[in-house]
Amino acid sequence: MSVYIVILIQQLIASGTHLIAKTVTQDLHPIKLTFIRNVISLVAWSALFFIREKKISIAREDWIHLLILSFLAVPTNQFLYLYGIKYTLASNGALLYATTPAIVLVCASFILGERMSRQKIIGVVMAFTGVAIVMFEKGIDFRSDYFYGNVIIFLAVIAWSLYAIYGKKMVIKYGAFKISALSMIGGAILFMPVGIIDLSVNGMPEISSTSWIGIFYLAIGTSVISYMLWFYALGQLDATKVSVFSNSQPVFTTILAVLFLSQPVTAVFVIGGVVTIAGVIITQKK
Repeated sequence: MSVYIVILIQQLIASGTHLIAKTVTQDLHPIKLTFIRNVISLVAWSALFFIREKKISIAREDWIHLLILSFLAVPTNQFLYLYGIKYTLASNGALLYATTPAIVLVCASFILGERMSRQKIIGVVMAFTGVAIVMFEKGIDFRSDYFYGNVIIFLAVIAWSLYAIYGKKMVIKYGAFKISALSMIGGAILFMPVGIIDLSVNGMPEISSTSWIGIFYLAIGTSVISYMLWFYALGQLDATKVSVFSNSQPVFTTILAVLFLSQPVTAVFVIGGVVTIAGVIITQKK
């Protein structure tokens, strides 16, 4: 199978994630959704890991780094995303995650002291300007659910960007599959106490068959299959080329949202989206 077909399938799965998450969070609280999703993905990732790797072989001094990555991956990134998408549009979630390369550059500059070229600075400013246009589309109302959801997802994107930066050395040392699998397994375990406490206090709600399909989509389709396809693509192409394809995700998500969620596409969103994606593309150019 062509690597470009693999990337296309991966992007379609990732784009569908925003629609599924938006739909399921209307029926199930984000805490319960994050918990159930990760119990399922924990089983899947554990099986894949021990079939491929046979055993855990991480140096003692790297366990603290793995713990931090696990915390960023699930309790922070996944939970904040599912919590935020409940209050905003699916297309907004996709657009905000498309800014990951730009946020990685900014975080790397502050944390690692990496210098940014003038071109990359311009790209970052454009990306954030586009995001601001979308976030304030309905006016500056800090109390609105729309703005609240956008801010929460933006925090999730920052967590994901920190995960990418902090995990770089670990990936080089141990490989992308091992670190991704262990951080997802570790993140699921870290979130378990939160989910168990929530279930003991509030109980288990009745979950519709449609929501169960959505949960399995998020647990297996997004958290496992999409990751595996992404790693395969990274092994076949330069990381920069693979990242460029991520810019298509807001477009796919918006089209799917219009078709299946009857989401209106406003001129403000289109302008903000174009400015954001253009900025991100500029940051990815050498």
